[in-house]
Amino acid sequence: MWKANDHSIALDNQGIGGLPLKVFISCDIEGISGIVHGSSQTSSDGRDYGRARELMTQEVNAVIEGAVRGGATHILVNDSHGSMRNILIEKLHPAATLLTGSPKPLSMMQGISSHFDKAMFVGYHSRMGTPGVLSHTISGGSVANVWINDIIVGETGINAGIAGFYGVPVVLVAGDNVVAEEAKELLPHVKAAVVKEAVSRYSAKCLPPEKVRQLLIESAQEALKIQGKPWLPDSPVTFKIEFKDSGLAEGAARMPYTKLLEPRTVSFTADDYITAFMGLRCMIALS
Repeated sequence: MWKANDHSIALDNQGIGGLPLKVFISCDIEGISGIVHGSSQTSSDGRDYGRARELMTQEVNAVIEGAVRGGATHILVNDSHGSMRNILIEKLHPAATLLTGSPKPLSMMQGISSHFDKAMFVGYHSRMGTPGVLSHTISGGSVANVWINDIIVGETGINAGIAGFYGVPVVLVAGDNVVAEEAKELLPHVKAAVVKEAVSRYSAKCLPPEKVRQLLIESAQEALKIQGKPWLPDSPVTFKIEFKDSGLAEGAARMPYTKLLEPRTVSFTADDYITAFMGLRCMIALS
């Protein structure tokens, strides 16, 4: 169970300037400190999965605590990894509500809306092809690269676009040093909290939990001071996917209104971001 220290702010505070401050948190697992192995730590049948869930819950709790100290009055946490049933609700910080389970229409961003003021990404990883820890983009088994209007992106960019569609800026990204650089390139204003430094795709120099907790509390609190600007690509929006082989692309191209651009590359265009995102998810599913 979460035990707040003596410096915790009461949960019935009034935000900043007496106004409610609503924060949306999307939490993945590959960017959590101490997580460096896929099947052992991030899969539900892995021998270290239980420990990974504990670490994931601890990191999101630290961000929640920092958000509370920064004036947040409403906090929604969306469990965003795999089955999306990872965060231990019995140990969740009481200031937050947990959105758990799958499938979800907006996947890692389910629950976001124009009612939120800020968004935060915790435990995030870099896109496929980068030297970050456990780097991938949505599906490590099928997707090589994703572009939005010719901008190469990972999950940070894809999900920042969903937040931007609702007018919500992403103010914090927590993960390894590689995703921090990726986030800063796309969102110059964002607060990046580096909890581990990638040595290879499957190894990292990791901060211990107590240092991570302090870093994330301070980073979340500082992030809420950032005005930020929602990131939203111009319409029409085109998602382009380069798959790992031509057969996967052929499967994705079965979706109506797609274009097979190259043997391994398929695109889909829509007038608005959310429709285009739904097309992205469908293409990956069909692949």
